[in-house]
Amino acid sequence: MSALEIVEVRFPHEVARVQQLFGSDETFRGMCEDLAVAVETLTRVDCLPDTVREARRQEYAGLVEALTGEIRDAIHNSKIVILRPTPARPKS
Repeated sequence: MSALEIVEVRFPHEVARVQQLFGSDETFRGMCEDLAVAVETLTRVDCLPDTVREARRQEYAGLVEALTGEIRDAIHNSKIVILRPTPARPKS
C-alpha cells in the first residue's frame, strides 16, 4: 500500500481532507510516509531473530501509534480557521 492509502484506511471519514493535505503539505506527506515505513517494518518484525523480535515489535507499534496521533492532530488542526480582526481604518 502507498503512504496515502495507509492513512486513508486509518482515517476513512477524513479521506478528502487527507488527500488535500497529502497533496499540498510537505510536512503532512512526510508524516504519512514515515507511518508507511513504520507499518511496513512492523509487518516484517516476525522475520527478525527471537532475541530482538519483541523489542522491535513494541518499538514500531509505539511509533505507528505516535505517528497516527500526529496525523490525527494535523487533520484536526487543518480544519481550524483563525479569524483575525481587520485593522480599523482611520477616519478621514
